[in-house]
Amino acid sequence: MAAATCNSLSLALSHSSNKPRRLSQSPASLSFSLHRSLSLQSNHRSNSIACCSINGQNNSDPDTPIEQKYPAFPAVMDINQIREILPHRFPFLLVDRVIEYNPGVSAVAIKNVTINDNFFPGHFPERPIMPGVLMVEAMAQVGGLVMLQPEVGGSRENFFFAGIDKVRFRKPVVAGDTLVMRMTLVKLQKRFGIAKMEGKAYVGGEVVCEGEFLMSTGTGTD
Repeated sequence: MAAATCNSLSLALSHSSNKPRRLSQSPASLSFSLHRSLSLQSNHRSNSIACCSINGQNNSDPDTPIEQKYPAFPAVMDINQIREILPHRFPFLLVDRVIEYNPGVSAVAIKNVTINDNFFPGHFPERPIMPGVLMVEAMAQVGGLVMLQPEVGGSRENFFFAGIDKVRFRKPVVAGDTLVMRMTLVKLQKRFGIAKMEGKAYVGGEVVCEGEFLMSTGTGTD
């Protein structure tokens, strides 16, 4: 409605400016007419800008500080509960928090990648990138949280890889990233203690790693 009014006003001004002016008008009246015309055109432009600004405005409150705009990940399992299930310890425990858990189906967990991780001094000193094999290991540990739960017939025994297939690394993961990993149980052979799982890891909603995992429970060490 505002845009239509602005366009009508602009058209009227355009027609008005095209009309020949009478020579009988005084300089003062000419000056007033010109000033009024420019003022109205200026208002038309400012109204158009305001309309565009309103239409393109984000839904978030601009007065909210950035540190309060993004909620924290939920904690379905904290690090102490994770340590009760997984046998891994520093420096090889690569899961910080479980944010979703569906018994016998899937788990989603996060790994906070920091410059203090012990692998960064050597990989690489000038450009700290998380090694791909450690991303796979972190995902496998999330898979272990699904496998080792009683809900899927598992136990609190150790587990290890039986095979990895179709693993792809899409983007590098660097210090400061939050690695979000989803592991889904595809098939479980309880008799043999073998599980097939599909995994994807994300940073900022984009896939950085994916693959298929074949895992097995056992009494040996990982």
